[in-house]
Amino acid sequence: MPKRDYHNYWVYILTNKPNGVLYIGFTAGLDDRMERHSDGNGSFFTSKYRLKRLVYFEEFQYVEDAIKREKQLKNWRRDWKINLIEKENPNWDNLWERLDSETSSE
Repeated sequence: MPKRDYHNYWVYILTNKPNGVLYIGFTAGLDDRMERHSDGNGSFFTSKYRLKRLVYFEEFQYVEDAIKREKQLKNWRRDWKINLIEKENPNWDNLWERLDSETSSE
């Protein structure tokens, strides 16, 4: 397999409802990861709380940067995380539905 010049890594936040339980994750494949979360196979925590709504994500080229950001967000206070989400997604829309429809129409 040839080495790629550019990789994609994502840090993302899931919830079950606006201002609900928050989960911060990291992945190298957002499509696959969101499908697993949607099917209830993402992780025990996300399955237990039915966290399927993607409310925030950031993309990175370098895995080290993504891991560093994930750790940073996990250490933030809850109100900081909520402010971050609401700055980009004030209605707590499920961004995965939007992204999924964009990628399936290509």
